[in-house]
Amino acid sequence: MKKQIKVHEVRLGMYIDELCGRWIDHPFWKKTFLLEQQKDLDDLLASGIKELWIDTDQGLDVEIEVIQETPALEKEIPDEQKGENEPSVLLVDEIKRARKIHAQGRVDVTDLFKATFNNEELRLDRVLVLVDEIRKSTARNPNAFLSLTRTKTKEDYLCLHSIATCTLMIMLARTLEMDQETLLSAGLAGMLHDIGNFGFPGDLPNKRGKLTPEEYGIIKNHPLRGWKILKAHHLNNMVLDVCLHHHERSDGKGYPEGLSKDAISSFAQMAAVCDTYDTLISHNSYSKGISPGNAIREMTRSQEGQFDKAIFHAFVKTVGFYPFGTLVKLKSGRVAVVEEQSKKSLAEPIVRVFFSTRIDEPIFQEWVDLSKVPDKIVSVEEADKLEEELRINLKVMSII
Repeated sequence: MKKQIKVHEVRLGMYIDELCGRWIDHPFWKKTFLLEQQKDLDDLLASGIKELWIDTDQGLDVEIEVIQETPALEKEIPDEQKGENEPSVLLVDEIKRARKIHAQGRVDVTDLFKATFNNEELRLDRVLVLVDEIRKSTARNPNAFLSLTRTKTKEDYLCLHSIATCTLMIMLARTLEMDQETLLSAGLAGMLHDIGNFGFPGDLPNKRGKLTPEEYGIIKNHPLRGWKILKAHHLNNMVLDVCLHHHERSDGKGYPEGLSKDAISSFAQMAAVCDTYDTLISHNSYSKGISPGNAIREMTRSQEGQFDKAIFHAFVKTVGFYPFGTLVKLKSGRVAVVEEQSKKSLAEPIVRVFFSTRIDEPIFQEWVDLSKVPDKIVSVEEADKLEEELRINLKVMSII
């Protein structure tokens, strides 16, 4: 959508569609462009341009107000503001926008964590804008943004884990039919839930191998550490609660307070599920995550005592029993990757077949809705084992 804004509202990541004024008033020779460089932003702000047009379909939108002080659940929202009004689009159409949002988000969240470490004022306005962009992207197509968050490096693990947890919290809140403002608060809570993990001595959260009892004790302090940081910046009660209690368990064996069942808020229970899922599927410098489908199976086996049943079932409904990106073998002997969830059954997703074990070679790639054909999933596969077994390179085949 094209929108006219004031020049002071411009920020990196916006797609400039038209500059309102004479060409002599500004240094840009292009009429339309993605604003990516700080120098270009500085030049634009220093120019004689007062207004301009942006295209929010190709870049970021204007910033929105930060939610502080009052818990989102206590605010009254007019009915016309509760809907998201984001049209569904294909993965291929949303992925370009999602990459731009994700790239800018990496910068914004990293800056936020650095500000925390340096005891500086937190730029929560930039982060909440990111949360809203993720909300809109996942409303258009949830898989586009999720596809960017699985692979992480040692240096950006905390940042990308925070973005991924935010994304999952928004999607889960949408499944639970929460209104738009609550979606934003849930997303912000997911984004900030691990802020207490930044700046630990010796980079403990990313340590290879088993932690010593002393090190584990330090790590277990991160919820309280994060809570104190966010409390000092007057974040709303939901965000504070999620930060402090996302490691509590239904059986009372969690930390830091050992709460159980109804003593743990729904939002903290949501964060526990989303945080665990992203941790299990994440590739990082030290280990390979397991497939999304196997993560769901592992969480299903351990859900008793760890997660709230109703919230976990809502999460499975959100991502599917075979989530996006899961590699599967079919009864027909074909191998496929899950591309989308079927509206008919969580156990019968839409998949992209790409290999036949019967002829032992790649086949023409096509999309198959398993709810409409006499074929079914017989096993979930891990990428490295599948590559070794079939002697193929999934990256070359554009599968992962």
